[in-house]
Amino acid sequence: MNRKCHHAQSKPVQLGNLEEKLHSRSLKITGPRQAILEVMRQERHPATAKEIMAALPKGICDLVTVYRAMHLLEKIELVRRFDFGDGTARFELVRGNTEDHHHHLVCTACSLVVELEECFPNALEQRIAQTSGFQRLSHRLEFFGICPKCQL
Repeated sequence: MNRKCHHAQSKPVQLGNLEEKLHSRSLKITGPRQAILEVMRQERHPATAKEIMAALPKGICDLVTVYRAMHLLEKIELVRRFDFGDGTARFELVRGNTEDHHHHLVCTACSLVVELEECFPNALEQRIAQTSGFQRLSHRLEFFGICPKCQL
């Protein structure tokens, strides 16, 4: 099974590209938004709004601004929201390449998140779309369990 830990290095996203996406949607590139995007660019795993806030330079904005920015960035598809069943939203930057689509293993004891590169065959998604009549079908899949460290 191919696994890629979120903490591992992955190809960084150029901050300028993200700013261009905001600008192309006629959205202002405020100081807080730019700082939040920089934090998200450096994150290697889905992060909560509080984790993002903690990584920001002191005094740049408040937690409400982080939540508003994440909601906006999700709406314009620059970030993806994840719910790992604990009532806390986590956000991950949409990297915009073919390697972007992935699933997760989540430890229910320590919250470790591991990326899975494996996915369902495209033919399965096409067959589901065809039989259901749905268009622009996509999917998300998360697995939950206890990681090897927490089993000790």
